[in-house]
Amino acid sequence: MDRHDVLLADLDGTLYRGAVAVPGAVEAVLAAQERGLATMYVTNNASRRPVDVAAHLVELGFPATEREVVASSQAAATMLAAQLPPRAAVLVVGTEALAEEVTRVGLTVTADAAEAAAVVQGHNPETGWRVLAEATVALRAGAVWVACNVDPTLPTERGPLPGNGSMVAALRMASGREPQVAGKPAPALLHEAASRSGARNPLMIGDRLDTDVEGGRAAGMTTLLVLTGVSDATELLGAPPALRPDLIGADMAALALPADELAPGPRPGWDVRASDGGLELSGDGHALDALRALCAAHWAAGGGPARVSPSGEGAMRVLGELGLVPATVAGADTPDPAGARP
Repeated sequence: MDRHDVLLADLDGTLYRGAVAVPGAVEAVLAAQERGLATMYVTNNASRRPVDVAAHLVELGFPATEREVVASSQAAATMLAAQLPPRAAVLVVGTEALAEEVTRVGLTVTADAAEAAAVVQGHNPETGWRVLAEATVALRAGAVWVACNVDPTLPTERGPLPGNGSMVAALRMASGREPQVAGKPAPALLHEAASRSGARNPLMIGDRLDTDVEGGRAAGMTTLLVLTGVSDATELLGAPPALRPDLIGADMAALALPADELAPGPRPGWDVRASDGGLELSGDGHALDALRALCAAHWAAGGGPARVSPSGEGAMRVLGELGLVPATVAGADTPDPAGARP
């Protein structure tokens, strides 16, 4: 926390899962506030108004105001306004909150494909076939298409559920088109959050490699991956360079630790050696230290698919906690290692 002046925090999977706060997240944000470190709440979820998101955060115990919430719905509306004439009609595949952002930038909303100059798409659990069909007609006729995000899943208290990206995939298949993307990993959303806060050295925190980490890196920011949502140890170890975080923590409590302890690299108590077709871990200690050591060794060797094998009971225990035994790095579906604290 001494190295950064503002925290840019993802929401779903990082601070909360649905209606439940991630354990330790509220305490971590409050501790940062006590040290004079503000938090901006950056979300790809376009289903709710920023004022409602702020209210939900406050209800869970987070210090938040409407201005501190930066949503992909706002970025999407800005992108549309830059490409369309005033009062142009936009077909909204999403919630009323997204429609309000569209009208706020001087555009109008329509439900008729024949009138639509553009289609904007955000998460809405009530989205059905009829609106997707209307959007398909508009897109096939040449309408501008902006997706608030392309996250395939949405972390909830019940586990991952279909996200906006899954619904975008349906329109992609039906229309043969590719959308412009407003949210992470595009850097615009993070630049807007940093600008609002006046940050010079923000820290981007999130649970997804393909949105939060990739977006933070694209924006030139230091990134912290927390293992409380979508991305797990297996995905992290096999990540390509553009998706590799600067820091790795089990959860938001990692903010209280020195940055050097969170960075991938050799760790006391652990030894990583190359073995036939993979990595061999030996030693004993904290699970996240083992993961940081494995990442550093594997990435330095070029990354990609690999197998991790344990040498000794301590390594066997920790790899089990991380969901890496038995597992092939990249593409494996492994348990959430959020319980392994740094």
